[in-house]
Amino acid sequence: MSSQDQFTVEEVSPSYWRVTFSNGEINLIDPDTIEQLAALITRIEQAPELTAVVFRSANPDFFMAHWDMQSDRARVAAMQPAPSGLHPFADNLYRLARVPAATITEIDGRARGAGSEFVLATDIRFAGPGAVLGQFEVGVGAVPGGNPTGRLPRLVGRGRALEILLGGDDFPADLAAAYGYVNRVVPGGELEPFVDGFARRIAGFDKVAVARIKSLVDVESLPTQESYGASLQAFFQTSGRPENAHRVRSLFERGLQRPDGVELDLGRRLAE
Repeated sequence: MSSQDQFTVEEVSPSYWRVTFSNGEINLIDPDTIEQLAALITRIEQAPELTAVVFRSANPDFFMAHWDMQSDRARVAAMQPAPSGLHPFADNLYRLARVPAATITEIDGRARGAGSEFVLATDIRFAGPGAVLGQFEVGVGAVPGGNPTGRLPRLVGRGRALEILLGGDDFPADLAAAYGYVNRVVPGGELEPFVDGFARRIAGFDKVAVARIKSLVDVESLPTQESYGASLQAFFQTSGRPENAHRVRSLFERGLQRPDGVELDLGRRLAE
């Protein structure tokens, strides 16, 4: 992917921003995404009045598809640790979950793998009826790297977390909402105005109160910094192993990372 801006920020007001993600045909996450998201999170942290941020997608079929499996692994491995000591990919998700502003995802289309991990790092997740979430990494012999192992049990319970992580299947919007993977499903055509109205409501409240409420909830509900490091380390240790090369090769032969291939129905096709 090119290094063009992937995150377009619309500063609706000093207290409310809308951020739109766009990267290629299916909105893959790549090394440029890591670097640009780090800068965006710093910008969010430092905005003195910012109270609510909405993350949305320019692609109605793919919110964030997943990690780009053809990206430069050496570049990712060579990234310098963030001040937290975490690799920048893990640090982004850890920091995003803890920014003072309330973060809201407007999920249309697919959010699997690292895309699912991104939405799990936000505070509130609203989905359109066509949204699909999932963690498919087990199907290519890898451990998810963005700590859904730490986040999902707190949201959906242990059994359902293991169903999501070990089954590797797709979770359509209604089932994701029933499990607690997303907050709720908003009827077709109503998602954008609903999310906009909800964000404006929060943005109209006092920032100190919003930030303090969020920080207290965070203490009770978010995974530790250490768990983010352990999750990404497990991903680095398990992904790309030669014994699973045939699984990855098969997916690419059937259209992985193309908008008209297995990406449309990855959960079902993963087990073929």
